[in-house]
Amino acid sequence: MQPAAADALVGLDIGTTGVKAVAVSTDGSVLARAESPYPLSMPQPGWAEQDPHDWRRGAERALEDLRVVPVAMGLSGQMHGLVALDGADRVLRPAILWNDQRTAAECAEIESRVGLERLIQLTGNRALTGFTAPKLLWLRRHEPDVYSRIESILLPKDYVRLRLLGEHAIDVADASGTLLFDVARRRWSEEMLDALEIPASWLPPAFESPDVPGAAGAGDQAAAAVGVGVDRPGPVSVVLGTSGVVFGALPAFVVDPEARAHVFCHAVPDGWHAMGVMLSAAGSLQWFRDTLASGDGYEALLVEAERWGPTAEGVSFLPYLAGERTPHADPNARGAFTGLSMRHDRGALVRAVLEGVAYGLRDSVEILRQLGVEPTVGRVSGGGARSALWVRILASVLQLPLERTEVDAGSAFGAALLAGVSAGVFADVHEAVARCVRVTDVVEPDPTWAAAYDGGYDRFRSLYPALRPLEAT
Repeated sequence: MQPAAADALVGLDIGTTGVKAVAVSTDGSVLARAESPYPLSMPQPGWAEQDPHDWRRGAERALEDLRVVPVAMGLSGQMHGLVALDGADRVLRPAILWNDQRTAAECAEIESRVGLERLIQLTGNRALTGFTAPKLLWLRRHEPDVYSRIESILLPKDYVRLRLLGEHAIDVADASGTLLFDVARRRWSEEMLDALEIPASWLPPAFESPDVPGAAGAGDQAAAAVGVGVDRPGPVSVVLGTSGVVFGALPAFVVDPEARAHVFCHAVPDGWHAMGVMLSAAGSLQWFRDTLASGDGYEALLVEAERWGPTAEGVSFLPYLAGERTPHADPNARGAFTGLSMRHDRGALVRAVLEGVAYGLRDSVEILRQLGVEPTVGRVSGGGARSALWVRILASVLQLPLERTEVDAGSAFGAALLAGVSAGVFADVHEAVARCVRVTDVVEPDPTWAAAYDGGYDRFRSLYPALRPLEAT
């Protein structure tokens, strides 16, 4: 293969399972794609770690496999992970990832030290086990030898930037997920650093996403939102992946007093976004297939589900198989089927799973509305969006038209567009979106289904408070 034109924009997404890379032209057409997987380590129950060197090697392999000559490169990746470095930029221990659950005690300590209300005002969020700051407190308590040698910290994609380009830097979107960032003022929070006794010298300089030295960048969700055209209030991103995300640009900085949704800086300079996250979206259907229908593929299950009408005669599914984040922030929440009768078959259960996930995403939409997001349309992506039935159900539950976009390359595509802004190919993020993000089709809500789902959603919302006392015993 001959190298592509020298005006290629390259985006790298440093994910949890591997690096995804995409090269695009200046009109948003995909020129090449590449992936490079790497392992995930779970040395103890609830722990999740990776070797940062695997990210660097994966990025180098993916870039080589693209076989393009880039004019600019953008970086995206998994948020919240902690890379601890010594004074010579050597990695001190495996990185602790976003899905690591070891820091419950440290989260409680942070909320006690800072005060929950003040913490939410400063950072837009409450202390969650996935965030970066609790990981530092865990190291201080459990690995003091490592902690004493720290001279700097980075997030995953920013470690790759350091190794590829020699820059210590971070963007404000990714920095927002550390719990050390003043999200309203778009700078590191002296108050948080003082309260947690963390040296400011450890932190890299923070820049707006297109302005990061060496390579523009953003956390994976902000980059993915740019990639589907959520650069301003109006459209919202609806991700139907293993986890589920509803992401909307905010007209101004605002926080949810209960911190049911995350509020971070957006990859669009001087913009913010609110984001609801459910932990088991398409992952719920995968669980059903693997546990109850291992001999059949997704297509067979969806065909069976299509034989049932909305709400499947009263069957409901609570998709809290791994706890939940939005709206409950409850790691002990659990899943359930309710309303079963002798008439119900496997297809009814599958239909209930699809609808339960859609209801969970509606929880996020309703919270975002309370924060000032006024969604006009959803841009749907992720593996679950390949199902026509699921997207029709989701559009009807959310009562929003759902659009698919031409390029389904996730965060890597958004990172490539940010690279184009950084290189001056586009005047700003809005121009990049206008020129490169194209809608291919739209699924409208079904009015009859929507009416049925209003009642189904009311029933869904009643399940968590009814079942929670049983989970606590």
